[in-house]
Amino acid sequence: MKRIKFSLSLVAVIALLMLVAGVVAGRATGGGGSGGGSGDGGRSAGKRIDVIIKASDSSFWQSMLAGAKQAGGDFGIEVSLFGPTSETDVGQQVQLVENSISRGVDGIVLASNSSSALNNVIERARKEGIKVIAVDTQVTTPVDGFIGTDNLKAAEQAGAKLCELAKASGRTAGNVLIESSVAGVQVLTDRETGFRGGLAACPDLKIVGPRFNNNDINLAASQVNDAITADPNLVAVFAANNTSGVGAARGIKDNNAADRIPVVSFDTDPQQVAALGDGSLDVLVVQNPYFFGYQGVVVAGMAAVGSIPPRNIDPGAVLADKSNMGNEEIKTLLTPPTAKAD
Repeated sequence: MKRIKFSLSLVAVIALLMLVAGVVAGRATGGGGSGGGSGDGGRSAGKRIDVIIKASDSSFWQSMLAGAKQAGGDFGIEVSLFGPTSETDVGQQVQLVENSISRGVDGIVLASNSSSALNNVIERARKEGIKVIAVDTQVTTPVDGFIGTDNLKAAEQAGAKLCELAKASGRTAGNVLIESSVAGVQVLTDRETGFRGGLAACPDLKIVGPRFNNNDINLAASQVNDAITADPNLVAVFAANNTSGVGAARGIKDNNAADRIPVVSFDTDPQQVAALGDGSLDVLVVQNPYFFGYQGVVVAGMAAVGSIPPRNIDPGAVLADKSNMGNEEIKTLLTPPTAKAD
């Protein structure tokens, strides 16, 4: 099967979102529950798709649920929405996939909390004829499609931007802290690698870390606080996910360091967007979780009826800062609709 990969510009991302969803932020629905199944989805109408996210308490993943729900309504697919409370709860994710197998659904859209720990249950699902679409995190067992950001490329943009900020402030020598969440997660490893590549244009900036906070905002804030107070050569911080970003922003505020220590962070939960506005975060690497959910359901529905969907879809990522966060295209991505798990 031919492998297709899309790397889209911001304009293309917005255009494609409008094309497949028929909505933008002002018109997209964001309530909880299952997709309505009222649309006319052709052969995929009536198919049952379970969507399993990484963490139900995260607005990032709630946006993915909103996209999935919208697709269910648009195409007449019965969509159910699930997720563990924490991204560290791999065991509950395994149980949720097992529950989907027991219910005999037609497809599963899965944002896995591990690249390998869910392999066995994914393999069991596919043996039962259930199509599995991986989202955000690649897994090391075969699936029927993948939708996610090229984290190497996106993080390389982040590293290059941080180098640019350091040059603008005249601090091109010193230490850069990588604040991350969980060790051994491929998405985060890719972000670290890509960031290092982008930062190479500032060879006198040296990486410190990564420090792992286990998706605990308080721990992330404490680690950034410690780095600021203990390291007079700390020049900047790269926060590899939303928890790390919120914690980093808190550490910056606690030390009144916004004017001297720039922070570039992945993801866009409301606390991060607020921090971008008040200057405690300088740049957000903006993904499109709504697209993850919407297109995940579309692809799962196609696979369930024997159509051949693209094998790899990358909606791309863009950089948001205080100067462009008010632009309509960026606002659409910074404030997507959300939905709750069932």
